[in-house]
Amino acid sequence: MSIAENIARVRQQIDRAARRVTRNPDQITLMAVTKTVPPERIREAYAAGIRWFGENRVPEFAAKVDAIDRSDARWHMIGHLQSNKARRAVDLFDAVDSVDSLPLARKLNLRAAERQKKMPVLIEINIAQEASKSGLGPDSSAFEDLLTAAPELASLDFQGLMTVPPYSENPENSRPYFRKMHELFDAIRHRRLASVAMNVLSMGMSHDFEVALEEGATLVRLGTAIFGERPPVRSNR
Repeated sequence: MSIAENIARVRQQIDRAARRVTRNPDQITLMAVTKTVPPERIREAYAAGIRWFGENRVPEFAAKVDAIDRSDARWHMIGHLQSNKARRAVDLFDAVDSVDSLPLARKLNLRAAERQKKMPVLIEINIAQEASKSGLGPDSSAFEDLLTAAPELASLDFQGLMTVPPYSENPENSRPYFRKMHELFDAIRHRRLASVAMNVLSMGMSHDFEVALEEGATLVRLGTAIFGERPPVRSNR
């Protein structure tokens, strides 16, 4: 199927999943994940109506950004971001959805202030507390420290949370993690913390996004479902 056909099918799935739990599908954001996707295929997705895109690596996006029409598209950094790439990330991206520490938040805030830019960000939560993944533990002191420090980070706009649960071929295995994320999302929203808005809950990928939507996701990040299987990544060694 073409990229446009894939997007149409995905939108139908989003519509059905939202309506199953009496949600408005128009309030769900579809993000196309473009890791390893060449510019010509990204342009196809843009032509098919996608306006939100996510990239995992700063150098990869920097190498193809000039070949992409960015006039009304939003580009989000969704992969782990090293502090030494904060300046480049602020220059290249419209938002960073993977803030996973207070030191990184402070570095992004500094670089955004230098650019006189208000940078939208999401806090990444390691909901299953997997050692192999980045993100803050949902009950960690580091997470609480970041929430407390948010008012000091005037050049960052804290908009919500993002997570990647443990992978399973059975989407239902992700449901408990998505449910816990939604509970955390609601709990923080009810605290009405200064400078922390809970408007975006980013969770769900190609294999489990329908379950994520049923559990409250407001944004889903899809790569394979839109662009097809990615080629294997070549080792640099």
